[in-house]
Amino acid sequence: MEFLTDGDEGAARTFLFAHGAGGPMRSAWMARVARAIAANGIRVVRFEFPYMAEKRKAPDREPVLLDAWREAIRAHAAAKKLFIGGKSMGGRMASMVADEMKVRGLVCFGYPFHPPGRPDRLRTKHLEQLATPTVIVQGTRDPFGTPEDVARYELSSAIGVEWLEDGDHSFKPRASSGVTEADNIARAVAIATNFMQTH
Repeated sequence: MEFLTDGDEGAARTFLFAHGAGGPMRSAWMARVARAIAANGIRVVRFEFPYMAEKRKAPDREPVLLDAWREAIRAHAAAKKLFIGGKSMGGRMASMVADEMKVRGLVCFGYPFHPPGRPDRLRTKHLEQLATPTVIVQGTRDPFGTPEDVARYELSSAIGVEWLEDGDHSFKPRASSGVTEADNIARAVAIATNFMQTH
């Protein structure tokens, strides 16, 4: 498993950061967020699921994705304060091993609560009992889960949800919103950084 690290190797906190279904760990979005978090004194370590590392288009089946997360966590077991998370699918898979692997906290960017257009197909059952301190950063226009959708879910008290104004699944707002993509990315980074620095 290949790792890509930003930040000080001796940092007090490490954030293991997984990509979403369609973009590799070196995508512009992943790099931008990883470097911004690292600039705040948190070591950020990116990795890829097997299908992405092998340049296959279809994501691996869930057991393979979860095992990849376990392998990445074990490889960083020496980290003093280990946080895990990711963009979309990467964050969802992290949420499914967080309690089992006893990590310090979980950060999800754009959680896929349900497939777009299918609000009946929820991916939230395990979130009802999640014990790991968690922050989910979500755009208010995210087709995978809007404020109206999420308000109906029974989420664990360990989970906090922070909303980015007019953001889509990658936090990009419409030009008419008065908010820029840079504004939303900066706020997402600030929320994630503050969460990790206070847990």
